[in-house]
Parts: sequence; structure tokens; C-alpha cells
Amino acid sequence: MTATTTATARSAATTPRKRFSWTPYLFIGLAVLYLLLFAVLPLLKGLDLSFTNTRLLNPTAGRYIGVDNYDHLLGGGAFFKSVVTTLIYTAFTVVLSLTLGTVSAFVINRYFPARTLARAVMVMPWAVPTVAVALVFRWIYNDSTGIANGASGALGLGEHGWLTDPAYGMPSVVIATVWKVTPFVMLVVLAALQSVPEDLYEATRIDGADSYSTFKLVVLPFLLPTLRVVALLMTIWSFRRFEIIWLLTGGGPVDATNTIVIDVYREAFNNSQLGLAAAAGMLGLVLSLVVTAIYFAVEQRANKQNGMN
Repeated sequence: MTATTTATARSAATTPRKRFSWTPYLFIGLAVLYLLLFAVLPLLKGLDLSFTNTRLLNPTAGRYIGVDNYDHLLGGGAFFKSVVTTLIYTAFTVVLSLTLGTVSAFVINRYFPARTLARAVMVMPWAVPTVAVALVFRWIYNDSTGIANGASGALGLGEHGWLTDPAYGMPSVVIATVWKVTPFVMLVVLAALQSVPEDLYEATRIDGADSYSTFKLVVLPFLLPTLRVVALLMTIWSFRRFEIIWLLTGGGPVDATNTIVIDVYREAFNNSQLGLAAAAGMLGLVLSLVVTAIYFAVEQRANKQNGMN
């Protein structure tokens, strides 16, 4: 017993102690500092600004007015109209981009001649700057020289004011947005498809499963987590998307595409109401948080069901 104790003590004495390192804490601290400076502090400043009547032309003369800005927004119909417009724009953008992106991923996941070239071409819209996309679609939607009216007239459907008619403003913006963001969905779904083990496909072929059964039992379980995450990202990005809407319609025609972000810009820089714009931004943030909370609730429920199964 004594010999064993002595050997253990000698082994412990000869084992080098791990030196304490500050490196992990340094990297974590830098990340936390970055979030504090560029996310938390601006958010708190915006919240503080939303309780004032600060104006753009004299930002230092603002005074606290309590929740008057929120009462003004929630008491009128204009803000709720912009919320509805945002939800409509988000719903169509997310559903169409997810559908087209998933179908495109399935298409280019199969082997065919010039598949690599097709993938490169299909990714190009995502790589093109948003300003360039907006300018191209403004030319496409031009009332007199645009190819949209040219094609519509050739099909006997007449000519339309794609960016000037309230009935066509939202569809025109949605089409341009979907064209821009669909390649991102395609790339993410394609990566998920290529992560499916080949052994599973081989097992289903041996068992004699058809294409639908293979998709339901093998492919879909791998795709659903990815699709849920992509749907959340696309929803958040649609809530905050500004450039393509502003460059195409400026929130018009007749506020047909006036989303929350466009409303914030108008209040701040057109009406010079920084406090009111900050309040609108805070309400938009709350809406985004509600959507995110719903997503996590659905995700948790799906995980529980998978665990039960």
C-alpha cells in the first residue's frame, strides 16, 4: 500500500501542470465587446430615442415625451398598414424563394452535361449587388421600353404600370426580390442534399422503395432542419429589407410597398421625425422577435416529436 501511494505521488509530481491561458477569454471578450459597441448600445440608444420628440434638423433639442410616439403609431392606421404590407411581402418572398430554391437544388443535384456551368449561372443573381438588380428590374418594368410590357403585349395581356400601378407594385417587388435571394436558398438546400449518406439511398434501393418513399424517409428528415433555419433567416431578412424596395418603388405606388423599414426611413429623413422613426423601428423589432419566438417554439415541438418517434 505504501509503495503504491509513493508511486502515485511520484507520477503526480512528474506530470506537468496545465498552464492557464487567457487566449479563449480574449477572443470571447472581443466578440462581446463588438456586440456591445455595435449592437447593444445602438439598440439602447434607439430605444431611448423612441421616447423623445427628436427631430433630424435639431437632434440635440429633443425632449422626453413618454410613449406618445407609440400612441401615435398604434393609434393610427398607417403603421398597421405598413405592418400588413411587410407581412405580405415577407410571406410571398419566403414561400416563393424556398419553393424555387428547393426545386432548383434538386435539379442541379442530379448529374447532367454542363452541370457545373449551370450551377455557376444560377448563383449569379445572389452575387450581383442589390443596386444593380434594382436598376435592371427598373429597366425591365419600364412602361414604354421595358421587356415586361413587351412580353405582356405580345401575349395579348396588355401593358401595365408595373411600378406605378398599386395593383402591380407588390408583385413586381416580390419577383425582383425572389430572383435575387433564391440562389442562396438553392445553395443551402444543395449542401443539405449532398450531406445525405449514399448508404441510405443504397438501402432504399435494395428494399425496393420508390422515389416518393425515398424522399419521405431519407431526404426529407435531412432537409427539414435546414429548411426551417433558412425560412427563419429569409423571414428576418425580408422584415429588414430596404434597398431593393426603395430603389424600385420608394414605398409606392400609393404606399403599396410601404414596409416597416421604408416607413422608418420616411419618418426619419423625409419627415425629420427621428423619435417617431425610432419608435417604428422598435415596434418592427418586437415583431421580428415574435416571429423568431414562434420559430423556436415550432423547432422545439418538432424536436420533441422526433424524440418521441
